[in-house]
Amino acid sequence: MEAGSCKYIDQALGAFLPEGAVKTYNRFGSGHINDTYLVECAEGYPRYVLQRINGDVFKNLRALNGNVEQVTEFLREKIIAQGGDPDRETLNLISARDGKKFYIDENGQCWRLVLYIENSVCYDQVEKEEDFYRSGQGFGHFQRMLADFPADRLEETIPDFHDTPKRLEALKRAAAADVCGYAASVGPEIDFILAREAETHAAMDMLRSGELPLRVTHNDTKLNNIMFDAETGDVLCVIDLDTIMPGLSIFDFGDAIRFGANTGAEDERDLSRVSLSLNLYERFVNGFLEGCQGSLTDAEVRMLPMGAKLMTLECGMRFLTDYLEGSVYFKTDYPEHNLVRARSQLALAADMERKWAQMSEIVEKYR
Repeated sequence: MEAGSCKYIDQALGAFLPEGAVKTYNRFGSGHINDTYLVECAEGYPRYVLQRINGDVFKNLRALNGNVEQVTEFLREKIIAQGGDPDRETLNLISARDGKKFYIDENGQCWRLVLYIENSVCYDQVEKEEDFYRSGQGFGHFQRMLADFPADRLEETIPDFHDTPKRLEALKRAAAADVCGYAASVGPEIDFILAREAETHAAMDMLRSGELPLRVTHNDTKLNNIMFDAETGDVLCVIDLDTIMPGLSIFDFGDAIRFGANTGAEDERDLSRVSLSLNLYERFVNGFLEGCQGSLTDAEVRMLPMGAKLMTLECGMRFLTDYLEGSVYFKTDYPEHNLVRARSQLALAADMERKWAQMSEIVEKYR
């Protein structure tokens, strides 16, 4: 850890905790966006997690902090009312000395401190089907707990994040501009997406017509954003709330399926290895709908398979757009990395189409 970094970490901790409270801190977790540290404290203090929020990724820190604070306070009050443990069942933001739930250092960097959830664990990959089922329970429970939160009170910290038609328009512009001269080589991929243009409007049209309700959505529903009890394996809470925004429940469901029920890697070159695991899909559907406990509308439940397909198509569009523009957004390991990612997503979407009847039947089975 660089000395300069230590200086700012020390200053940030000093903004939240009294002198002498901190013993040590070390890098923590597997996140790639924020800088995260586990803070060990003197006797009489709990452990904490300190994070520097990446302002290069999250431009509107005021809105981000406001969203997280509103949602965590709402959850904490509801958990207490239901007789739960608010220190383990939601994130707990620690107030700085000035009363705010964040601290801005002299360089304009934003820091926050949260209570560490003891005796907990999270997983980066699906190792057991039960873990994926329980993550479905966790994200479904998250939806249910926030079903009566007025989503329009939250700000859209990343504008048009899951506006699939706008993502398609961005792809069309990138292909027309063709700044890298790649467009001719990705004709089949562009044609595949354009052939499904009508579907890209399905969810947003239903939102605008009122057929799908605006919800509080997490927008990063990967397995490693669920905390499990280390002893029982039960879901404790959903973490990493930086992308929490108004959105559609089917997109949170769909992104979890896109990432967790794919038999191949997100950047799998061998497309024969890419497919939708119907077994994992069913496990997640079962857990998600159990967790929601009837809080979704009939239209939301019916559209869950479309949520999975749209999130997969949209991710493929984003990777392909970035490839055409010279890979300026996503980090890459080699020049064709974003193209490989895009092809993998489109292959997964194609397999979903082949299994569409089974996907819909599974949802009906657990609704």
